Amino acid sequence: MTGDDAEELAVEQALALVGGRNQTRGRADDQARDRADDQARHRADDRTGDRMGDQTGNQAGDQMPHNQNPGAPADPHPAPCTTPSPSPALPWDRARAVAARAGRGGPLAVVRLPLDRALGHVLAEPLAALTDLPSFDTSAMDGWAVAGPGPWTYEEGVSLLAGVGGSPAARLPDGTAVRIATGARTPADTTAVIRSEHAHVDEARGLLSTRRPVVTGQDIRPRGQECRSGDELVPAGTVVTPAVLGLAAAAGYDALPAVPRPRVDVLVLGDELLAGGLPHDGLIRDALGPMLGPWLRALGAEVSGPRRLGDDAEALREALTSSDADLIVTTGGTASGPVDHVHPVLAALGAELLVDGVTVRPGHPMLLARFAPDGPHLVGLPGNPLAAVSGLLTLAEPLLAGLAGRPAQDAYRALVHADVPGHPHDTRLVPVVHRAGRAGGRDHVAPLRYNGPAMLRGIAGADGLAVVPAGGVRSGTEVEILDLPWAPATPWTEGCFT
Repeated sequence: MTGDDAEELAVEQALALVGGRNQTRGRADDQARDRADDQARHRADDRTGDRMGDQTGNQAGDQMPHNQNPGAPADPHPAPCTTPSPSPALPWDRARAVAARAGRGGPLAVVRLPLDRALGHVLAEPLAALTDLPSFDTSAMDGWAVAGPGPWTYEEGVSLLAGVGGSPAARLPDGTAVRIATGARTPADTTAVIRSEHAHVDEARGLLSTRRPVVTGQDIRPRGQECRSGDELVPAGTVVTPAVLGLAAAAGYDALPAVPRPRVDVLVLGDELLAGGLPHDGLIRDALGPMLGPWLRALGAEVSGPRRLGDDAEALREALTSSDADLIVTTGGTASGPVDHVHPVLAALGAELLVDGVTVRPGHPMLLARFAPDGPHLVGLPGNPLAAVSGLLTLAEPLLAGLAGRPAQDAYRALVHADVPGHPHDTRLVPVVHRAGRAGGRDHVAPLRYNGPAMLRGIAGADGLAVVPAGGVRSGTEVEILDLPWAPATPWTEGCFT
């Protein structure tokens, strides 16, 4: 083993976690330029690094970065590449920017969806109020509507209910009161609403008085208090949540202008994968097929069931040419082994490689391709499970955000309380869990163990990935965090795999 190999092996085995994307960007760009002349030498070391982690759990063929020449003619059963001609791998932040631009490359389609079908879609247009809210003066409390100074006379048995009575023409004379329910229209000339618990009723004299001073307008929601007709309620690009649905209904909408969800096909490659049962005889369970559909749906996509194609170039070609999806996601086959067919099939189909390898660990041999200037895209994920997660967050997430009209994930930084070793040359994405500060300490992130390329145990306990620059980070450093799609549902949780 060479000195470089030993260094890489030590880094892989020691890795704990965390880092910052902003911190990475300038350093990664400089490194990419500085390493342009010796990239081939690093690739040999990089292959060693991606094989580390849990070799018994690898989804075969993706420990090595691809060397396939994208212009080479495809063969249904291509022979292994013997003359490497690698494309330069992009720095991690640059690859993410390319994916984001690709997603925003064309005009967004607009559909009108009934409220009961709009949940989770993105608004294609700003949501403007169709009416004042509230559309008339209403009582904010159960109690008494009064006019003028008290005490007030009232008529026994008369009350105003929400949706009943209280026409605009009804007026309340000075010195009188009427029972009123929350949400009911207040009569014209109403001075205030007195809450039931603050009122005193003298039934013998037919008079109402109050135990507290009366302020004009108290407990009345005036017309237009929340918005006026035409006001923008939420901007275009907002994800339709249950609260947005309620606001839209209150503002008078029966349907919403939305961006259709991107349609995604998932193709699982690899003859060694089992769909059920225990691993045996050199066969392993497919971890990505069950994981990718729900993950992509959490990113706002409509996802078909996974198709398992094995290591069959012709089956892959047929699946790609017959798909009508906006995005095709493949797993495995992106390297340059004897059964890694993704590059030759893409070349045969005339696909344009937008990203052909990324200087990130895990997940180096990920790729992004486009079949035509306005055609569907393909994201090729490595076969190792955590490497595939890296590809999802690096390429698929920003691409789908653009296709769905969603805003890009906001970058933010968090404190890490541990030294985190980094890769010698590349960015590293490491699972982390947020933790609340104790005894006046700051909130921070904790790196998780089990973060090898083939491992999912760490990411299963995580709520984010830390972006660790080449060389690592020191304890007390603020690092950039990528949230997982479900992170807001479980903020600042304690992980069980630290």
